[in-house]
Amino acid sequence: MRYAAPATVDEAQTLLSDNPGSQVFAGATDLVPQIRAGRPSPSMVVDLKRIDRLTAVTHEGGQWTIGAATPTADLTRNAEFTAAFPGLSEAAGLIGSDQIQNRSSLGGNLANASPAADSVPALIANAGQAVIASGDGTRTVPASEIATGPGRTSLAEGEFIIEFTLDDPPAGTGDAYLRMIPRTEMDIAIVGAAVRLTIADNAVSEATVVLGAVAPTAVSVPDAAAALVGASLNGGGFDDATLAAVADAASAACNPIDDKRGTIAYRQRVAGVLAKRAAAVAAERAQNGA
Repeated sequence: MRYAAPATVDEAQTLLSDNPGSQVFAGATDLVPQIRAGRPSPSMVVDLKRIDRLTAVTHEGGQWTIGAATPTADLTRNAEFTAAFPGLSEAAGLIGSDQIQNRSSLGGNLANASPAADSVPALIANAGQAVIASGDGTRTVPASEIATGPGRTSLAEGEFIIEFTLDDPPAGTGDAYLRMIPRTEMDIAIVGAAVRLTIADNAVSEATVVLGAVAPTAVSVPDAAAALVGASLNGGGFDDATLAAVADAASAACNPIDDKRGTIAYRQRVAGVLAKRAAAVAAERAQNGA
């Protein structure tokens, strides 16, 4: 197995084209454990961390551009980014340990295509777009279209994610991500729930609810979002009927598996609980501007 560290996107594309069976990586926090577990080694690994564009974070003209290989620690330490997307920042800060977060990235977390990836539901809830290097230049697709199943993506051979774009949230917007894990730290989510909503005139005008770890890919729940839109925040929070509708819709949207970490029934129940809790946190942030 050979190692390459290109300095530009074009150089990385050439390496991938000239070396069939090669594979890119942004932090290797998934790649190395997979190889150690017996997965066949690629003919060449292409390190994307040396490409400035893939590790840059910019905010211009009402839009954020996040390099796909940017360490998640850089995002959680970025006060402006965290103020704009507190839920996504928190989700990024749940990927592994502090040491891992100096290597892990949003691009790697998405392209690894784990159903339980923590940053993915929050990235989708915030309408993240992925800019992809392809044979014809670049193409841009919603982040929700990258993972197609466990360990599978829509990326063609030789393609990789360059960066993500996120529009500034409208005024009165808040987001949140919550997860359930068996341990207190460094574990894989049994269920994850991301909610983003916008409040105008003390009522929800826009809402998005996305679940993780309950299906082969992250799941958007339009019925849960519909239960939130139009809901008033009496006394600063939602009424019991609204939260019950959100929970019921989230539970119904699940298509989980039974395994040693949780049963289908348990995951369905937890999904409803986390969805309504995340909605409450997002609403509080939208009202308080934080």
